[in-house]
Amino acid sequence: MKKKMSSCTTVLVGKAASYDGSTMIARNEDGYGRPNPQKFVVVQPAEQPTIFKSEANGVEVPLPTAPLRCTLTPDVDPAYGVWGGSGINSQNVAMTACETITTNPEILAIDPFVDEGIGEADFLSITLPYCQTAREGVSRLGQLLETYGTYEPNGIAFADHDEVWYLETIGGHHWAAIRIPDDAYVIAPNRFNIDQFDFESVDTLFAADLPAMIEQFHLNPDTDQVNLRHIFGSATEKDRSYNNPRAWYIQQRFSLKPSGQPTDHDLPFICRPNKQLTIADVKWMLSAHYQNTPFDPYGQGTAEEQQRYRPIGLNRNEEVHILQIRNDVPAELAGIHWLAYGPNPFNGLVPFYAAVDQTPAVYRQTTVDFNPNNIYWLSRLVAVLADTNYNHYSELTTNFEANLLAQCRQQQINFEQKQVLASADLALYNETVAQLAFKLTNQLLGEMVALGR
Repeated sequence: MKKKMSSCTTVLVGKAASYDGSTMIARNEDGYGRPNPQKFVVVQPAEQPTIFKSEANGVEVPLPTAPLRCTLTPDVDPAYGVWGGSGINSQNVAMTACETITTNPEILAIDPFVDEGIGEADFLSITLPYCQTAREGVSRLGQLLETYGTYEPNGIAFADHDEVWYLETIGGHHWAAIRIPDDAYVIAPNRFNIDQFDFESVDTLFAADLPAMIEQFHLNPDTDQVNLRHIFGSATEKDRSYNNPRAWYIQQRFSLKPSGQPTDHDLPFICRPNKQLTIADVKWMLSAHYQNTPFDPYGQGTAEEQQRYRPIGLNRNEEVHILQIRNDVPAELAGIHWLAYGPNPFNGLVPFYAAVDQTPAVYRQTTVDFNPNNIYWLSRLVAVLADTNYNHYSELTTNFEANLLAQCRQQQINFEQKQVLASADLALYNETVAQLAFKLTNQLLGEMVALGR
């Protein structure tokens, strides 16, 4: 069975918690060891197979007819599977998969992982082209998990113009999902995240036998609540250093009533923000490295403090995306696939319309080996240099990110004022901002080289 490791951080924002009434689901894709090049593509209905075959284990999944067009951010090297990562389909349904989570021996004894099941590499390909709403996406993936099982624990997010959902797999065949309240946000590290859960609510979905399984096997350690993190999750020393501090840091900055310590296992899943959250806020969250604390690896703490907790923005980020579905524009303009490659403390997001037939070549034609003529490798080159002396280069990279965002938004505002809706015109806009990002990234690299010492 061919598998690769991935660990990420997810951010979810309900429409009443965002600055413009849009929904947002976002995630870092993090790798290990050597770079794992990513690309940004559009998959047309004709390109979708009738039977999906997993590269990891050969399992075959028959697919429905009439798939939808969708954007994806898959691996360039298909050796371990598609790994679609993130995307928005032609009905403006967004999906990001996956957040590697944790589990515990109790559930694995009852419902073990399934080596011949489906997994993170497959989820986008077999789900996103076949759902008209976020809720439908949750139900479809849940049905697939019950049918085929999975070989790993993962968290997956869905959104449409109205709703944001988060699903977590439980053991080999079980799952639970919750709708994020409109006025709330979520920061989810690599652990089981869902806590309070109401099986009677219209805002939850789950495997049909999940409540009975909990009761039959006496899985609930609490007498006064149903807390899925307590029932199915972990509470390990690794969580205390690798997972919990990430949630704590973001909640300290953005929650209306932050509480707890970095190592706490019971930090809340659903949070109310202290302001309406912007694209820049979400990008800041996913670039965070404990700034202004002793735990910042680029800060002034002791060597032990700087290495105590795992940051969100780090030198093995492969890409970051924010999938935004807007409510104040025509449907053709509603889905925005914001994307940046490379380590997040040093990169900048670009807003791409999802309702197109092709993505810009500089984001699409990523090569397996180093080639600074595509944005993935150029962004990684910038990050390698910036990481050698953060304080020396941080002003340049910070100004680059702000300048890129401002110029892209200016292009977007000017374009939308013309009310041009044809797919070809959206693609031309996408090409314009892609070339802008490529130019500004090259300029940044030149400024860093000139400043180098």
